Amino acid sequence: RQSRVQSSEHRGLGEDQTSLKNNQVRQRNDSSSLDRMETRSEINVANANDEGLRTRIGGSDDDHAKESRSRGTDGGRSTSDDERHNTTSTTNEGMDVANTESFRSRETRYSDQEEGSLFQDALPWVIGAVTTLVVFLSILIIGLWTWAQIEDVQLGGPASSLLSWEDQYRDMTGIEEVSEFDGSGVELCIVDTGIDVSHPDLRDIDLVSWNDFVSGIESPYDDEGHGTAMAGIIVAEGGLTGVSPGVSLMVAKAIGSDGSGTDSVIAEAVDWCVDEGAEVISLSLGGAQGIGSGLFTTDALEQSVEEAIQDGVFVVAAAGNDGDDDDGDVESPGSVEDVICVGGITRTGATWSGSSQGDNDGRLWPNPILPRQDPDKKPELVAPGHEVPVLMASGVGNGVWWGWSSGTSAATAWVSGSIAILLQAHPELQRGGAQGGEDAIEEVKSVIMENSQMKEGQDGHDDHYGYGLLSVKSLIDSFGNASDAGTVVNNGPLKSEGEGLDKEDQAARRMTARVPPVSSTKAKV
Repeated sequence: RQSRVQSSEHRGLGEDQTSLKNNQVRQRNDSSSLDRMETRSEINVANANDEGLRTRIGGSDDDHAKESRSRGTDGGRSTSDDERHNTTSTTNEGMDVANTESFRSRETRYSDQEEGSLFQDALPWVIGAVTTLVVFLSILIIGLWTWAQIEDVQLGGPASSLLSWEDQYRDMTGIEEVSEFDGSGVELCIVDTGIDVSHPDLRDIDLVSWNDFVSGIESPYDDEGHGTAMAGIIVAEGGLTGVSPGVSLMVAKAIGSDGSGTDSVIAEAVDWCVDEGAEVISLSLGGAQGIGSGLFTTDALEQSVEEAIQDGVFVVAAAGNDGDDDDGDVESPGSVEDVICVGGITRTGATWSGSSQGDNDGRLWPNPILPRQDPDKKPELVAPGHEVPVLMASGVGNGVWWGWSSGTSAATAWVSGSIAILLQAHPELQRGGAQGGEDAIEEVKSVIMENSQMKEGQDGHDDHYGYGLLSVKSLIDSFGNASDAGTVVNNGPLKSEGEGLDKEDQAARRMTARVPPVSSTKAKV
């Protein structure tokens, strides 16, 4: 009993000493670190309890030892003390683990509080930066839109439908198969409404000569839009891709802002093209034939065209757009014997409904002509003429850079660019070439007759389809390999007019701008 009392008193003394030490620790801690002080205090309490328990156990051992000597019965008591000691040690270990976990938990809490404080401090700056960026981008977008409205231009590139249509026509005519040629070194002259060189697809063209026969303005311009559209088919680079973008381009403005011109002014423009050294003259226009056409002519434009051909210049002209109410023959100057006259087709390879037919059997009235012979039957061939992707001139009220055009004007420009590729591939056919001159033009027309892609069931010339669809590769290969000459290439089954136009094409046609005028041969002579 005395041993137990002593042990109890000893345990109380240890607890008082521990309490005193804890008070001293709490006084030394900073009042601003209350949580940390509590953690340390708990650890000290645990350690003090451990010491008190060990002191108590030690006292019990001494008492038991004395009592054992006097009584000689220490065995049982010693066993009881060992068990009590083991139990106390296990309890202390559990307290140590709990205290350690508590300390780690408090450290984690402090870290989370510091991160939360940093986030709260940075949040206003992040919100301010994002707001500033949004305001800046909004101002930029509004500025670009305002500029586009003032300058009457379209932001972005051509519609995907236009690019798809362009690819289809390039595949049909074989342009992609002769991509190594771009018309470089060949001078091509366009007689039309002018050209808008501010167009993004025309800013890098090689414009070697310009002449305004309407107003005498020295700088290039286009106040109607048709000329820019035709030029784009030939030389566009950027959004759309021209047939022969490498040509040296000449432009003669002979058509006014109303889309019409006189035969005398257009004839003057053709003469200028010849004097400037043109190898190809592109005439995407047409009008009534002169009196006696095919026998003799008093028409100024037809006379200028005949003289150009005699000088070895290739003249390409539109068949006309009166196919829905046909007068029976192609328009002038496409009606001139050695002119390459061009009709139009759709993306399915079928004849475009508006393409004019040729009268190749001769007539006496109202304007007598003799029957035409191969290879001069009209039209000589057909090319893309329906929904052809084109460039749109600025300042003519359309507000976009890219659109489409239907008419034999577009087909004419396509063939003109293709003839330039042929002359690049075979420079001997040029005006100054070893085989150049009027005979070279007749030879090329014979090759067109023999190597164009005929439609299904066609045998010989067709009054609408000509000798067939333009095939640039066959045209070039025919002069490169004599064994190819005389080979007629059939383009296989063709769909009838209107087939193959799915709902996507129909929607794209309605949404995409078209070039004015709708009738590409509005320019009358």
